[in-house]
Amino acid sequence: MCGINGFVTKNNSKNAITQLTEDISEMNNLIIHRGPDDDGVFIDSHENHNIAMGMRRLSIIDLQSGKQPIFSDDKQIVIVFNGEIYNFLELKKGLKSQGVHFNTNSDTEVILKLYENEGISAFNKLDGMFAFSIFDKRKNKIYIARDFFGEKPLYYTHSAQKFIWASELKSLINVLDYKPSISSNGLNHFLRLTYIPAPHTIYNDIFKLEANHFLEYDIESDTYIITSMDDEFRDVDTSIDFKKAKVKTEELVRESVESRSISDVPIGTFLSGGVDSSVVSLCLSQMKEARINTFSIGFKKGSFDETDKSQLVAKQINSKHHEFIIGEDDLKNNIHEILMNFDEPFSDTAALPTYLVSKKTSDHVKVALTGDGGDEIFGGYNKYYVGKINNRYTSIVPKAIHNFTLNNISPLLATKDDKRGRRFQANKMLNTVNYEGNYYWDIISLANTESQLQHLLKPDFFNRGIFDEYKAKLKIEKPNSLTDYRFIDKIISLEGGMLAKVDRTSMLNSLECRAPFLNKKLWEFANSLPENFLMKGWNKKYILKEAFKHEFPKGFLNKSKQGFGSPVGDWLRSSLRKEMETYIEIPFLRSQDIFNINYVTNLVGDHLSGKKDSTYSVWAYYCFQKWYCNIYNNLGK
Repeated sequence: MCGINGFVTKNNSKNAITQLTEDISEMNNLIIHRGPDDDGVFIDSHENHNIAMGMRRLSIIDLQSGKQPIFSDDKQIVIVFNGEIYNFLELKKGLKSQGVHFNTNSDTEVILKLYENEGISAFNKLDGMFAFSIFDKRKNKIYIARDFFGEKPLYYTHSAQKFIWASELKSLINVLDYKPSISSNGLNHFLRLTYIPAPHTIYNDIFKLEANHFLEYDIESDTYIITSMDDEFRDVDTSIDFKKAKVKTEELVRESVESRSISDVPIGTFLSGGVDSSVVSLCLSQMKEARINTFSIGFKKGSFDETDKSQLVAKQINSKHHEFIIGEDDLKNNIHEILMNFDEPFSDTAALPTYLVSKKTSDHVKVALTGDGGDEIFGGYNKYYVGKINNRYTSIVPKAIHNFTLNNISPLLATKDDKRGRRFQANKMLNTVNYEGNYYWDIISLANTESQLQHLLKPDFFNRGIFDEYKAKLKIEKPNSLTDYRFIDKIISLEGGMLAKVDRTSMLNSLECRAPFLNKKLWEFANSLPENFLMKGWNKKYILKEAFKHEFPKGFLNKSKQGFGSPVGDWLRSSLRKEMETYIEIPFLRSQDIFNINYVTNLVGDHLSGKKDSTYSVWAYYCFQKWYCNIYNNLGK
């Protein structure tokens, strides 16, 4: 697990080598949290261009000989790598049978040798989480690649003088010779979704490489092309037998947990008490001779605390369980560091507890398995069956009757406090009913709908139809099935939200998180199943629960769980209130010229006064302004 950086410059000078070394070293230093154990640099200077590649290393596998960069035997190919390749031993065995010699025991060298022998077709053979760059001197090309799900980040930009790539925005921004402007597209995505999905960032002309893609940069022509590595979607096989599918599910999950447990350092699990983390923790505990470490976090505010569920599982599997209960005071000193480490606006409230559980976990182990991805793979989100409700509701209830009900009932369901109870859920469901086939695009817009955003932003910054590019890519204009919802989540919500949250918060604590459910084989297998295997009636993740129900007390896997979150709506009214009020000062808003002043002051004012709870919208606004004042305003200084 590491962080990588790199750039190509066109200009050359007498001090080229010195400048290259200084720049790549500074880029590495900015992401030292991703790899505190070691660093490495590669410099190559030519008459017409210069190349620099660097990395920071968190030593997990091959602690002694896995230092990067790694070179081919003839020194014509060099690689820097961030992540883990879980099938590297299998790939290595195949290469050895062909007479390939290895100098290390690292998975990084396996990627290099595989590419040397098979070219770019090697990339889709990798099972893992990764971002890497390869410089091939023979072809005078650079390849940067990102894993199937997008677990590891990779940013890039291309200007007249430079091509730059990096694991985090902070190091890329550092070597720009200009201040990038704010992207209205990125801003609109953030203020709807609470995050910015690939290929967008908050900056114009700076991009995220999409998951399951590689970029091929030709140094001579100064051009690049982006290509997908593997087919993401499979046709459904309705002929498959449920009993066989259930056995196969258990087999694939256990295989994935085993492959993701290979480590030369201590390993544990995040245990929330939900289905996914419980299954992962169970599987790992049955594979290890010694008791495993499990970690959970809870809140002093009862409506957010679910540690009772994790305690039951910990007792069931006899783990060494570590529990951390937090309140507002525990986050006060960390909230700034957490949010700023994303380098761009990010307002998923689960980032805060994820950071703290990562921090606590890193005191005991260097690797933690998580349950991330289980909902996307097996159909576990509430929004999936709410989609079924929407389809049935709109087919029965005339639109005029719905609008009458919405206008009269919704105000009665509105809450003043940040509570995620039945009134909150009922109101949310009622307001997301859609008769035009846009239900799912609205439900994933956690912060603001398109109409709300039109009121919030000034015309120069408001963009209509921001999801059109994803509709085109997926060929899903009006999603109406579980398969549609899961495919959308795979390329938008999972990559942009969930995985960014886990990567940044865990790596800030130098902790490697691995997600066994994020496995290409599992994804392909789940996509081959009939939808009623994943959701039977209103029973979510049905086949996963059936596959493992014999391992848990009767009915345990059917217990509801609300998920990771933080009572940020309350915090905005208390410890964060003073800061929040500075973000709605009229002179400041006029100087920005981004937001409609009357709308945003009323929105924030009503929330702070307790007149109306608008946690998601106001928290997103707070996170943007915090980024703007602390990062964007300081660029170029």
